[in-house]
Amino acid sequence: MAGDAPRKISLNRIAHAYYKYADIDKAVKFLADFGFTEEKKVGDKIYFRGYGTEPWVICAIKADKNEFGGIGYVVDSEEDLQYASEILPKATKVHVLEDAPGKGKCVTFADPVDGFPFHLVYGQETTDMLDIPLPQEAYNYPTEKNRGVNQFQRFQKRPAPVHKLGHWGHCTTNFAKAYEFYTSHFNLLPSDVVHDEAGVDMTAFFRLNRGKEQVDHHCFFFYQGPEFHVHHSSYETHDFDTQVLGHDWLREQGYKNCWGVGRHVMGSQIFDYWFDPAGFIMEHYVDGDLVDDTEPTHRSKASPDSLHVWGPDVPSDFLV
Repeated sequence: MAGDAPRKISLNRIAHAYYKYADIDKAVKFLADFGFTEEKKVGDKIYFRGYGTEPWVICAIKADKNEFGGIGYVVDSEEDLQYASEILPKATKVHVLEDAPGKGKCVTFADPVDGFPFHLVYGQETTDMLDIPLPQEAYNYPTEKNRGVNQFQRFQKRPAPVHKLGHWGHCTTNFAKAYEFYTSHFNLLPSDVVHDEAGVDMTAFFRLNRGKEQVDHHCFFFYQGPEFHVHHSSYETHDFDTQVLGHDWLREQGYKNCWGVGRHVMGSQIFDYWFDPAGFIMEHYVDGDLVDDTEPTHRSKASPDSLHVWGPDVPSDFLV
């Protein structure tokens, strides 16, 4: 019917990330210390999983140079995948991920602004959760004691086990064009939009519009900048103690902390950002907000105070 909005490709959830590394051995050690579990090695690719039901959440690829390889989202149907192959910029044909854990079918297209690869998948087999011991003891407050008498909190020093990939973001060289493309082609709904002093939008945090289904506050963000680069990818871990134990583990292994530990405002996550050996930023987070389609889009002016409510000051190398 004339005047109808164009059909949108329905994203179901965020799935996995690709990173290319010139020094794959250093990358593999970092990924293990960050809390991933190696699942499968095929040629130059090493697939890592979390302890959740996704068959893998990150693929490290041996390459001549360090490079971001794109993010994958699961779509709702094979029809969505076929449609994507027909209408998205520089899209591949539907092809089978023969070597990847869980297999499935894939279409890769090019971001229309900066040309990086973006992957859509369907038909992956999920997997059983890993049986990893995780703290489950109740918390004692000053006037509300929830943990039983003679029950103790005892923790193991170790990496913070990754549960899932939660979100990622990049610097775009044309915010308006990127915003129009992703909101018109996908079921992405802005949870928060940040503008500059002149009222020009410069950052957007998107959730999946899944109706009344509860979803993470954001699974994708981008912001205006002079040169494209991936900003970070973010991985959920179990709870605050697990996160801080992971922080100490990474610090003791000699890795460089980017920013954290602190509490965000938009999304509310407790965050902890680290540089991997190639300089990519990866985040552990816990305690993020859940929303549905009844929550409106919020607009605010850019400010250092809008990024966190407690924690260290925002470092300059986080804002590039």
